Amino acid sequence: MRKVRLCFSLLSLAAALAAQTPAAGTIQATGSGTVNVNPDQVQLTVSVTTDAATASLAAQQNATQTAAVTKALGQVLGQNGTIQTVAYSVYPRYSNTTGQTSIIIGYTASNTLLVTAFDLTLAGPLIDAANQAGASSVGNLNFGLQNSDPATQQALTLAGKEALAHAAAIAAGLGAHAGAVVSAQEGSNVSPVPVVAASGVATGTQITSGTVAVSATVTVTVQLTQ
Repeated sequence: MRKVRLCFSLLSLAAALAAQTPAAGTIQATGSGTVNVNPDQVQLTVSVTTDAATASLAAQQNATQTAAVTKALGQVLGQNGTIQTVAYSVYPRYSNTTGQTSIIIGYTASNTLLVTAFDLTLAGPLIDAANQAGASSVGNLNFGLQNSDPATQQALTLAGKEALAHAAAIAAGLGAHAGAVVSAQEGSNVSPVPVVAASGVATGTQITSGTVAVSATVTVTVQLTQ
């Protein structure tokens, strides 16, 4: 059985290497493309942390505080987004006195909410509402896209054209011409938007965003012709 598995693994590795190695009479070239688009959603995480003498009490207090924060966020959000729990934990806290045996001195409950808004102007008000309702922390603010496929396809088109142009240039340098495409491989990435936040007592938290960069790469293998 081990010999069969070993042979299968070696065959799989050989196939992968063969796919990456250009066949005789072909060349490989890579192109890249980037499309900048305006975001249509904003996300942030809101955490509520409570400490108590027992796990049950910590959980109860956390549930009460989280309910208040969720209500405040919901009043700002309305029907323009969603709120969901993405992390929850209750864990003991230990004493760390040097030279003494570590003992449990209490418990901590933590609930982290992921807030998604489809109205970008709600970013600042959501942060203010969470803080005023008693959230322990607010962070991971980012602007993105509900559906990145259209922008990804545009970036792939640009990358494919550039890859073919590179292939033609390589072929010309070799005294040949780029022929038919034998294979093509793609890759893509959606970059988060840099966020600048400013907090003010009178005007509330101000959030400024830029555009979302959607990048793609295409690697082509083409035949060489004379």
